[in-house]
Amino acid sequence: MISRVERTRLANWWWTVDRLMLAAIAVLMMTGIVLSLAASPAVATRIGLDAFYFVNRHALYLAPACLVMIAVSFLNHRQIRRLSLVVFIVCLAMTAATLVYGAEVKGARRWIVLAGINIQPSEFVKPAFVILISWLFAESTRKSDVPANTMALGLLISVVAILVLQPDFGQTMLIALVWGALFFMAGMRMVWMIGLAGTAAVGLAGAYLMVPHVRARISRFMDPSSGDTYQVSNAIESFVRGSWFGRGPGEGTVKRILPDSHADFVFAVAAEEFGIVLCLALVALFAFVVIRALQHAFRDEDPFTRFATAGLAILFGTQSAINMAVNLHLIPAKGMTLPFISYGGSSMISLAYGMGMLLALTRERPRAAMVTLERLPPELRTA
Repeated sequence: MISRVERTRLANWWWTVDRLMLAAIAVLMMTGIVLSLAASPAVATRIGLDAFYFVNRHALYLAPACLVMIAVSFLNHRQIRRLSLVVFIVCLAMTAATLVYGAEVKGARRWIVLAGINIQPSEFVKPAFVILISWLFAESTRKSDVPANTMALGLLISVVAILVLQPDFGQTMLIALVWGALFFMAGMRMVWMIGLAGTAAVGLAGAYLMVPHVRARISRFMDPSSGDTYQVSNAIESFVRGSWFGRGPGEGTVKRILPDSHADFVFAVAAEEFGIVLCLALVALFAFVVIRALQHAFRDEDPFTRFATAGLAILFGTQSAINMAVNLHLIPAKGMTLPFISYGGSSMISLAYGMGMLLALTRERPRAAMVTLERLPPELRTA
């Protein structure tokens, strides 16, 4: 037991961290192991690997992910900003390097090999990007003479340009949505909203006209008879076969025929084997984390903490919603993982990094520590 009387750093962390949010994230991680056992052996066997290859690697990635999340949750706000700046610069440079040195997979260059390990650096750019633009938007609310909004726009353009060149339109859309949401929270005028919406529409139209695989995905979504809808059709069928309570562990068939059943379509495997009830429970867990974080953001008086908490929650919730919507054929197919459930080392560790920052930002603080920076003397206002 950790006593409230103890003044150790661990005791202080335990009694100030949002334990309900931490528990929800832990349940998602454990559910990911169970669903990996359900979905991945069939995929591994089909491609000639050991049956538990992906299960073992999923568990292997989970260990450092937990360590990263807990370690980051101990940081204070200044340390979070500084770490995010370093992570952003390094990982954005690595993301740019994938355009030259990255291996091409399914027509895209998103991966780079370091020390024999495949890394998708754009996954780590996302949470660090949220912290930096939150910092800039917070500064814009304090100091009108600082071109923080222009700098935030420059960061968005630099990240989007690299992602489009890979190409990775799913991550591009996700980052743009989070940026737009935070810009709106920072007091964006209506003219900016219309301009950004128009720019997004033009970008989507350009992608549809100039990028064949984007055009194919959108066309198949609008008219299934126009192309191959094998994966999505089978995913939809898995919800019908699973009904409310599922066919039972190991009794599913979709995992035997879908190439990405352990990654992008693990939600469909969950529906077939464990039923819609489990799917609704997963939705409830994701929603709980997002709503809990937004409640913290709503109550917080510090602009940076408010923007960063809301941004990380929106990033987490939107990524979850996109994956589940693809499985239900509500939006065109996109290669995006279901947080902590889908297989993927870069995705899992980057999500743990983001959730660690969210836990750190939502820790209880003494009222005296919540004085906003604009009330402090100029010499004390540091990053």
